[in-house]
Amino acid sequence: MAVFPFHLQARDGNARAGSLTTPRGEIRTPAFMPVGTVGTVKALTMEQVQATGADIILGNTYHLMLRPGAERVQRLGGLHDFSRWSKPILTDSGGFQVWSLSQLRQMDRDGVTFRSHIDGSQHRLTPARSIEIQADLLGADISMQLDECTNFPCSPEEAEASMKLSLEWGQRSLEAFGDRSDQALFGIVQGSVYGDLRAESARRVAAQGFDGIAIGGLAVGEGHEAMCQTLDLTLPHLPHALPRYVMGVGKPIDLVEAVARGVDMFDCVLPTRSGRHGQAWTWDGPINLKNARFAEDLEPVDARVNSPASRDYSRAYLHHLIRSGEYLGAIILSWHNTAFFQDLMATIRQAIKEGRFAALREDLSEKWQHTRSSPKPPDPI
Repeated sequence: MAVFPFHLQARDGNARAGSLTTPRGEIRTPAFMPVGTVGTVKALTMEQVQATGADIILGNTYHLMLRPGAERVQRLGGLHDFSRWSKPILTDSGGFQVWSLSQLRQMDRDGVTFRSHIDGSQHRLTPARSIEIQADLLGADISMQLDECTNFPCSPEEAEASMKLSLEWGQRSLEAFGDRSDQALFGIVQGSVYGDLRAESARRVAAQGFDGIAIGGLAVGEGHEAMCQTLDLTLPHLPHALPRYVMGVGKPIDLVEAVARGVDMFDCVLPTRSGRHGQAWTWDGPINLKNARFAEDLEPVDARVNSPASRDYSRAYLHHLIRSGEYLGAIILSWHNTAFFQDLMATIRQAIKEGRFAALREDLSEKWQHTRSSPKPPDPI
């Protein structure tokens, strides 16, 4: 029995609408988690994040353990008090960031030794230490098992070895986590783009007894079509009674297609990263407000989005701020994008409950066809 009750309220095809109930509040699913890398969703106050409709945010174990230090966060009251976010927090295990430090790490059967990208100091991360940081020191509501993220592209042999190591680390993460009544632990499926490995990983992770299951090893350069194919090969092997989380995904079209396949939770840095670079996501697709065509455009970014950032500032003003390098431009666009992603999830949830998700998916797919990801290297830490 999972620690946090997960109730499915409606289905439309494979798409699911439900809720995950935690001591710090309900998480409406499908849910998008804004990424609070170092205890902040970049450029936004927590009040702004909450006003967008977010039920949960993600905290980053790797970055917080290096600065200001997980023990310090604990002494200062834990991540919730430290960052002034009272709702649920999910923390990643640190595995993805350590994986991306290929020149600064040494992997072995028991864990990974790595050097900080900040000051070169040496650190050791094991399944038990990752759980200690997440659950005990940061005080996450949902912790993730330590896993080894698989390179892309990689051989089937490399993918299998990584998948089996992640299964071993998952069991050790469970043992370190123990029995808790107010915190949950999610396992992670690996296996790259190989269907047989994904199926084996999914079945074995499901049997280990986690409170939810994530699909890792995506958004690492494989592209939209390979992502969808991998989900098709994985999701049929996961239990319906647990929440399913795709890590690091993604663009709005990625979210829609993953929901169509039965995914419940997402996270990605895209809303605020795009905002800092002048890109706004809208119901008609992304627009780049650096472009000269917006210099005298008095229309709001997208008045259909329920946020002051989306409806109260003209594109011309934001064009001016971005081209001038003013902080306010990045703030407003990050705010707008975060609100848009939450509006998208709310619209998806309502469409599933009303039995019209297929029509919404078709409409958005037609509008956003050009935004599908092509294979490329993953984003850095």
